Amino acid sequence: MVKESNTLHLKRLGIDTHQEAIVYMRRDCHVCRAEGFSAHARVHVVIGATAIVATLNRITGDLLNPGEASLSETAWLRLGATEGDKITVSHARPVDSLSRVRAKVYGQRLSDLGLAEIMGDIVAGRYSDIHLSSFITACSARKLDGDEIVGLARAMIAVGERIDWGTTPIVDKHCVGGLPGNRTTPVIVAIAAACGLTMPKTSSRAITSPAGTADTMETLAPVDLDLASMRRVVEQEGGCIVWGGAVHLSPADDTLIRVERALDLDSEGQLVASVLSKKAAAGSTHLVLDLPIGPTAKVRSAADAASLGYHLLNAAQALGLEARIVRSDGRQPVGRGIGPALEARDVLAVLRGAPAAPTDLKSRAAALAGIILELGGVAAEGKGIDVAESALASGQAWTKFQAICEAQGGMRTPPCSTHRQPILAERTGRIAAIDNRRLAKAAKLAGAPDAKAAGLELHTPLGYEVEKDSPLFTLHAETRGELAYALEYIDNHPTIIDIE
Repeated sequence: MVKESNTLHLKRLGIDTHQEAIVYMRRDCHVCRAEGFSAHARVHVVIGATAIVATLNRITGDLLNPGEASLSETAWLRLGATEGDKITVSHARPVDSLSRVRAKVYGQRLSDLGLAEIMGDIVAGRYSDIHLSSFITACSARKLDGDEIVGLARAMIAVGERIDWGTTPIVDKHCVGGLPGNRTTPVIVAIAAACGLTMPKTSSRAITSPAGTADTMETLAPVDLDLASMRRVVEQEGGCIVWGGAVHLSPADDTLIRVERALDLDSEGQLVASVLSKKAAAGSTHLVLDLPIGPTAKVRSAADAASLGYHLLNAAQALGLEARIVRSDGRQPVGRGIGPALEARDVLAVLRGAPAAPTDLKSRAAALAGIILELGGVAAEGKGIDVAESALASGQAWTKFQAICEAQGGMRTPPCSTHRQPILAERTGRIAAIDNRRLAKAAKLAGAPDAKAAGLELHTPLGYEVEKDSPLFTLHAETRGELAYALEYIDNHPTIIDIE
């Protein structure tokens, strides 16, 4: 029986906590006093038959009247609440799987059962952001071994949806990231689908970069498709490019990505489990994995690539995926744009066959698409790149891409920035090195990926000869404040682009 003393009425304050469930109660609230709730306590919040676990924030002042409580917008939506609803608040039950996290902190291995319990509790919303941070940090500091990686991937798959397309092959591609720009996926999906393969591409939003594929694609077409809509698009057009979080294929991973982004962490084991759990859940059977290698890319050396490649192939085999590793040049960005809309414009230029389209993006996309065509059996070994280039040159890929965008909800025009500032060369010489990480940081400080038109446009690739005071790149921002942040960072890091 519900205790009437534990009930409060909801008042909506409209507080955005970016997916974290928070309940707000007065410091002198009778429920807080009776239950002994302290700030940051984990509490059980119920409306009717719907319940969530939320973190308590206590309020001093008159934002709430006696007998009132409020929720973060995320918690409001999860509960399906309306203004004035009655909620019941009580202590949340202890989260037993946290003992598994603590054991990992002290160097013990995570068993398959332990990983399953942790993922189950994460998806159920029982982990606060503090708990999530502990798990992510533990797995980064105490590296996951091969069995743990496979166990984590399987646990992620088990707590989400899984698609069976009823046919084979289902092809896919993933780049491990760390390279600004490099938005090959939309081009590859268009080529593969135009050539008769099935490629249901689920993509992530940015973790530590200025744009993820989903962020870029969102400037061209809707990406928040549910599972039924995704299936309709793929059955109609042979491919899609959607946000994986919307189709709930690996919901635990999407929760972890949100916190990884805030921590600026992306460990090898979690990266492997993240990538492959989503591929397996999306029904993929054949997979190409791009590993860019460079001193300021995510994979910095041949040795790092060998380790990551081994774990990717080992986990792929355990999950029943046929995978191929491609090592690529990661010394500099790919394309000119860095940021959602700027990268989208590069994609459109390549697909449309524009004379000024970035040649590096076009050649890299065609090379990866060629391998997919060979792996999928629609091109002979060694001939895939010719077939891919033909699909681009003939306009087949562009036609297919437009059809995919329309099927996903209608094609859009990427937005343009309102504030721009060129960054000029301090001397005459040749571009000898580009710091990918610092260039990406500048784009993020300019507002990317949340501000879709923000980022930067690179004018000078490696080996390019520049004159003093000629533009190296142009910053794009939607507000003067964000432009100022990026300019201050660039002033403090003058060697983002090294000129010999």
